[in-house]
Amino acid sequence: MLKVENLSKSFKIHHLSGKNIEGFKNVNFELKQGSSLGISGPSGAGKSSILKCIYRTYIPSEGNLWYESEIFGKVNLATLKDHLITKIREFEIGYISQFLKVIPRVSALDIVANPLIVEGVSEKEAKERARELLLRLGIPQNLFDAYPATFSGGEQQRINIAKAIIKTPRILLLDEPTASLDSKTANTVLELFKELRMKGCTMIGIFHDIELLHKFSDEIYYLSEKEI
Repeated sequence: MLKVENLSKSFKIHHLSGKNIEGFKNVNFELKQGSSLGISGPSGAGKSSILKCIYRTYIPSEGNLWYESEIFGKVNLATLKDHLITKIREFEIGYISQFLKVIPRVSALDIVANPLIVEGVSEKEAKERARELLLRLGIPQNLFDAYPATFSGGEQQRINIAKAIIKTPRILLLDEPTASLDSKTANTVLELFKELRMKGCTMIGIFHDIELLHKFSDEIYYLSEKEI
């Protein structure tokens, strides 16, 4: 489904007279549908930057990202036009970071249900599925109509996860999704990820907790010195 080929990313630091800083270089891996890959390496090695290149928040400096899109067929995410990337993000690739971009005056239930409504699911069904997912993630019912801006960091992260997984993306990118969660909730999240994989979702994840990384991953890609 995804072939990462000689991927590199460097950053030009303008306040350092245009100096180039190497993020990572020569990263190579392949993913089959329904598999899960963990990415491991020291802090600052470029793990998050790899995910951002796949999601195209960053434009890679070099290399290819061959992806078998359900909509467009085989495409190179590294060079695909922005409007097509936007469409693929909307319908095929999900991303969970450590941070929730809070939408003012939109309830937790509406935030989670919205991806299904956009796909054409009725509001009633979308909200019912959102309620089930929020309860499973330990969000109490009295918070469903509250605004996530008032939530704790862990609660916001659970909203973030629910929003990303309520519809099954073809690829899900995970940037430390359990960083602010207690161990019980983190294991519940891993169970949900496993269920998504059984539906065909392919995943790439970064986990600070080594035990969770090994539980999540079919394989682990270790960033070596040549890639940093």
